[in-house]
Amino acid sequence: MNTDLIIIGAGPGGYETAVRAAKAGLQVVVIEKEHLGGTCLNAGCIPTKCLCHEAEQPLSNSPEGESDRLREAIARKNEVVEKLKTGIAQLMKTPGITLVEGEARFVDVHTVAVGKMVNGEWSNGKWEAPNIIIATGSVTKFLPIPGAHAEGVVTSTEMLNLTTLPQRLAIIGGGVIGLEFASIFQSMGSQVTVIEFCKEVLPQFDRDLAKRLRTSLKKRGIEFHTNAAAKEIRRKEQGAGSKEQEKYNSEGEKQEIGVSSCPLPLAPYLEIDFEEKGKLQSVEADLVLMAVGRAANLDSLNLADVGIETTPRGIKVDENMQTNVPGIYAIGDVNGLIQLAHAASAQGRVALAHIISNSNSSLFTLHSSLSIIPSAVFTVPEAAMVGQTEEQLEEAGIEYQSHKAMYRANGKALAMEAEDGLVKILTDTEGHILGCHILGAHASDLIHEVTLAMRLGATIHDIADTVHAHPSLSEILLAAAEA
Repeated sequence: MNTDLIIIGAGPGGYETAVRAAKAGLQVVVIEKEHLGGTCLNAGCIPTKCLCHEAEQPLSNSPEGESDRLREAIARKNEVVEKLKTGIAQLMKTPGITLVEGEARFVDVHTVAVGKMVNGEWSNGKWEAPNIIIATGSVTKFLPIPGAHAEGVVTSTEMLNLTTLPQRLAIIGGGVIGLEFASIFQSMGSQVTVIEFCKEVLPQFDRDLAKRLRTSLKKRGIEFHTNAAAKEIRRKEQGAGSKEQEKYNSEGEKQEIGVSSCPLPLAPYLEIDFEEKGKLQSVEADLVLMAVGRAANLDSLNLADVGIETTPRGIKVDENMQTNVPGIYAIGDVNGLIQLAHAASAQGRVALAHIISNSNSSLFTLHSSLSIIPSAVFTVPEAAMVGQTEEQLEEAGIEYQSHKAMYRANGKALAMEAEDGLVKILTDTEGHILGCHILGAHASDLIHEVTLAMRLGATIHDIADTVHAHPSLSEILLAAAEA
């Protein structure tokens, strides 16, 4: 069957691009093998933000209350996800869009088969189009160490469906995913340990901001091991050697002085070996989250047979998101450029602009914006950034100035009891904004003022000359601009 455009994957990049393409007059086939909304909606952005919200609520004093709270948080998360999936399903009914369920693979450069081969035919048919967009997202990475797939080692997907709060949670990886779950489950009542390979958490963020965030999370009770390499994960079927289990005897009976013993079976636990500063150490946990990043989802696509080039990061694309094969594009996590849902959406608009040769349309003028994409971490406090870091500017030999302002000097922050944080704006010597880094309440919202300023070529002087409402957290940006 023929159509104008095939989009493989119904995540944010895929479904938003499909709607825009249909409104532009194209006949679009969207192929999705699992869930509408992709990783972002089902196992990423939206679910974690639901849990972040619930984690900010007051903590119960009883273990039963903690488990109930987690179950209630998961239930609410599921409601939000289902509501949004229903909305996307309605979008897929937009005139001009055909939604096809099943796994896609290339037959040739213009043909995609869907489903599996049954009696010599593809179960969900074959589709042909002059243009194809690959938007298959990413999958969880695992460290190549013994025990990486042991029982009790989970990914973010499993974490989002827990109904029992782990007493001790170890997280391998101190990036965005690892820190968000560390913040959530520490707030829920878990004892959390983070093991990060790099010298500092959030290695892609400004080092000053990352260090301050780690310090803030450490004050809340999260234990960090940075510059530490995980070596092995072992599952222990008996807890007699566990530091947390020393109050039990070899038969699993609770021993307390002056209190009659209460039989309690010993639960299995996990032991993680890691090397920190040349010394082998270990930590025990009831659950281990593997949070060492995500890899492009290329399985089953049959890219090699149609000559599509890939790199270790993903599918290789040009500035129009086009692969080396004319008419085939790759957007979002699958191209490895930047793994953010809003980046996938923006890349989809750029690809569609190239497809319909309408780059002068106001809808499709995003080429210059692809280098100005904000990112955020929804810990407590939040962190957000856009543009370059001090480390990147120093490495490139670019002269810059740093303009800072602290949350603790802002009236609204004090009123909110959110004085922990700072704003740092980096500029060249003439005031052109090179980057902005925010740690503190509503950082994910505040970052967009600077993102827009960078997009429009405004300077830090323009921010300083703009009246900001009082009292508001946005005045911290004003204070930084005036510094």
